[in-house]
Amino acid sequence: MEKINGYARAEAEALVGYIAAGRKEGKTLTELFARYGKEHGRAGGSVRNYYYRLLRTEDSAAKRLLEGTQLRAERVRPFSPAEKEEMLRLILIERGKGNSVRRAIANVCGGDEKKMLRYQNKYRNMLKKQPEEVRAAAQKLGMGAAAAAPRPRRLLEKRLEGEINALYDRLAYSLRQENERLHGQIRQLRQENERLRALLPPRT
Repeated sequence: MEKINGYARAEAEALVGYIAAGRKEGKTLTELFARYGKEHGRAGGSVRNYYYRLLRTEDSAAKRLLEGTQLRAERVRPFSPAEKEEMLRLILIERGKGNSVRRAIANVCGGDEKKMLRYQNKYRNMLKKQPEEVRAAAQKLGMGAAAAAPRPRRLLEKRLEGEINALYDRLAYSLRQENERLHGQIRQLRQENERLRALLPPRT
């Protein structure tokens, strides 16, 4: 089976056609990635990553596939030192309010999807490859290192989940007991029915 950048040719063609048609209708790439992923059993992020790899590849088959679609990869704009510092400061302030990383970035970007994606990729990349710089920025703001990292599950959440699981177990046990009791009653009724039939005089 011929593949283009990891997708079967047919699916690569379907994705390009889907995105091109959606863009002509004025839909955002984020919306299109999510919808295509849902319809084809793929994560929206996976679809997005494939799409951008496809746009940037030098593969001749991919280039032919994109001809006439007007789909173009935007040039990646690097963060300046000042912009990176300001991004970290704003995100960490939001994290200090108890927001998740995703919510913090959404608040900082005011719902601008393109900016959110840019900030999210940069921030997560820094957490992975430059954690010392992120921790230093948090300390500069008087925050602990925990403010920089994705929020861990709280003890209360774990306890609540445990209680819910225990409740399900209790309900399942009660239902099994009730089911067994009803089956026993049915057996008794059948036996009683057979006994009564045996007492009836034979039909003439």
